Amino acid sequence: MGETPIIRLEDVVFEYDGDRVLDNINLSIKDKEFVTLLGPSGCGKTTMLRIIGGFMNAKSGNVYFDGKECSNIPPNKRNINTVFQRYALFPHLNVFDNVAFGLKIKMLPADEIKKRVSKMLEMVNLKGFEKRRVNHLSGGQQQRVAIARALVNYPRVLLLDEPLGALDLKLRKEMQLELKEIQKNLNITFIYVTHDQEEALTMSDTVVVMKDGVIQQVGTPQDIYNEPQNAFVADFIGESNIIDAVMVKDFLVRFQGHDFVCVDKGFAPMQPVDVVIRPEDIKISPSIKGMIDGVVESVVFKGVHYEISVNCGGFTYIVHSTMSQEVGNAVGLSFDPCDIHIMTRLFPDDKTVVEGEVVGENTIEFCGFSFERENLNLSEGERVLLTIYPEDISVVSEDIADSKAYLESLVYKGRHNELIVWMAERQWLIHSQLDEQVATDIGIKFNFDNIKITPLTAKEVAEVEE
Repeated sequence: MGETPIIRLEDVVFEYDGDRVLDNINLSIKDKEFVTLLGPSGCGKTTMLRIIGGFMNAKSGNVYFDGKECSNIPPNKRNINTVFQRYALFPHLNVFDNVAFGLKIKMLPADEIKKRVSKMLEMVNLKGFEKRRVNHLSGGQQQRVAIARALVNYPRVLLLDEPLGALDLKLRKEMQLELKEIQKNLNITFIYVTHDQEEALTMSDTVVVMKDGVIQQVGTPQDIYNEPQNAFVADFIGESNIIDAVMVKDFLVRFQGHDFVCVDKGFAPMQPVDVVIRPEDIKISPSIKGMIDGVVESVVFKGVHYEISVNCGGFTYIVHSTMSQEVGNAVGLSFDPCDIHIMTRLFPDDKTVVEGEVVGENTIEFCGFSFERENLNLSEGERVLLTIYPEDISVVSEDIADSKAYLESLVYKGRHNELIVWMAERQWLIHSQLDEQVATDIGIKFNFDNIKITPLTAKEVAEVEE
């Protein structure tokens, strides 16, 4: 039997106004672990934190604390404290009284309160600030007071909801290291919410990457960065070159017209996959010595390296190198087998297939849309399969759109952005040159003339209805 996790979520579902915010979440968090919930705005990470803290109740599923179901236990009865982005300090109280507030509510002896508060203020580097009014403190000092107030009650778990969001960049980096040090010294569980990838990689023992209320990957920072499980994780965690490819066989992948030895296996022969190669893993050489030839398009100095864009047959690779290049230079790109990471593709056939029905002469209806096709030669009521390629769905302004769609994710694939949108209760794949804001509605338009129509046989219709 393994160690009982301090927190366990089992099939947790949460909905808001009919929209599913958390979708069957299963997660175990070990005691004394620093866990970061990471993802874009609206992915459900703060909702999950609030459910763990008891501030919100799941629609279904169970939440366990130290092996015991706690869904109906109120926040003040859980051995959990929370630090929010807005620190909610009491402006009329000094630093000491802010930190001591919870202890006084519990009516602890005065000497015990003084001992605990002094210890916590020393831990967060605020010794000597006891009598200072909190509205006379800097943002970083106020944040330390909020942390001390949460920790002075000796919780088993501390929840932190983007607590560094209001700080400037330099102070954020300092506080990241301080928080990790505090967690180590106290030896308690921290569950931290952020959308900042660097923050997650810097502080965490375990990172939980989320998108649209679903956990995409759980692992160490090294696992998440070096072995992303899908294109969303690879794109969200650091910079990546993500390439459409085909797994020829175990340890051999094909992209850019070449076969490359890799270290991955377990895919079907000729299975479409995504390949990710990190910019720092690509080496630039004279063109005759590279694995792929290209031309330097741009060079940007980033302080510790140059970010170099190389066009290879219409596909743009991003390379990080300590050596600059001249724009227009012909170069070769090389990488080792262990630097080629293979991922399963969400749309392996690069198309969306939906059912439709002939509703009149030369008219087909599908997913709430309809279009006409001359010389259809199909009977009314006949069922069909429609194959829609990503290039045949365009992103347009809403005033000329066929429909609005919710943009779930956007990943740059070297030649185009790959968009996955939610519309008509299903996901659709789009290729576009446009950059759009994820987690917003966009207008889309079909090229109905290019939709492939395939009549369903009676057997196929029966199988679909089953």
